Amino acid sequence: AHATLLRVDSLMTNWTSTSEVARINRVAGRETTVVQPEVATVLDYSLRVWRESDGAFDITVEPLVRLWGFLGGPRRVPSDDEIVTAFRHVGGRKVHFDPATRRLSFDDPQVRIDLGGIAKGYAVDVAAETLRAHGVRNGLVDLSGNMFAIGSPPGAAGWRIGIRDPRDRIPYLARLAIRGEGISTSGQYEQFIAANGRTYGHIMDPRTGWPVQGLIAVTVVSPSAMECDGWDTPLFVMGLEGGKRRAKSVPGLSAILIQPGTGSVDTMWVEETLRDRLILEPAAQSFIQVRYF
Repeated sequence: AHATLLRVDSLMTNWTSTSEVARINRVAGRETTVVQPEVATVLDYSLRVWRESDGAFDITVEPLVRLWGFLGGPRRVPSDDEIVTAFRHVGGRKVHFDPATRRLSFDDPQVRIDLGGIAKGYAVDVAAETLRAHGVRNGLVDLSGNMFAIGSPPGAAGWRIGIRDPRDRIPYLARLAIRGEGISTSGQYEQFIAANGRTYGHIMDPRTGWPVQGLIAVTVVSPSAMECDGWDTPLFVMGLEGGKRRAKSVPGLSAILIQPGTGSVDTMWVEETLRDRLILEPAAQSFIQVRYF
């Protein structure tokens, strides 16, 4: 399982010059290239989510993420002109990929892809597959909060996963039981820039070039960890109403969206499919109200 995680990282990271993604970013803007099979799988699903989310998820957001300093640093608030310049090279429509032949090209030499919003989920799925192939019947794969639950722990019906408090008032707002499913969360609480009296999170809206404002966390549950990882960010980007509508339209996917309150009470919007599996922590009841959709 660890070897699987290392293999996926070596292929899909943006933090080295030797990965398959780094090679793609060097050549695909100049010529058509054939992509390694596992990267092709993730690319194909990424472009599907881009289409189904109306552009709220976009792997070509890399120039913006790098401009803001969330990929390589230093972190800073760029000028409007810098954002406009980087934004010209963002857009899934600039990526041309044939999954049958694994042939890929960009129609702009300055397009760069970043699979950081989905590759961890894929790695979790294949690590879980490896464990099951070696006879593991109960286990939990956890890669930086991207998880897959195999079976259940002794004496329990499922794995109880804590839903983190994005404001850090308490460790967990609620607990959710999962079994044979993936789960992941997208939020602005881990990476951000505080400047000019504002806080800018690391999640970019690829449709505007600016960090998203609105929700404070989104958790997704699905039979696939890659699907969870691929959808938590666009649901966050789409905001409360758009996120609720899209979550209900994706088969097998369930979501929890946390909306900041105007006062001291935030709202946790929970999809009906999770109603019987979610338990709000007693310590959270004074500052969290639960609503279902």
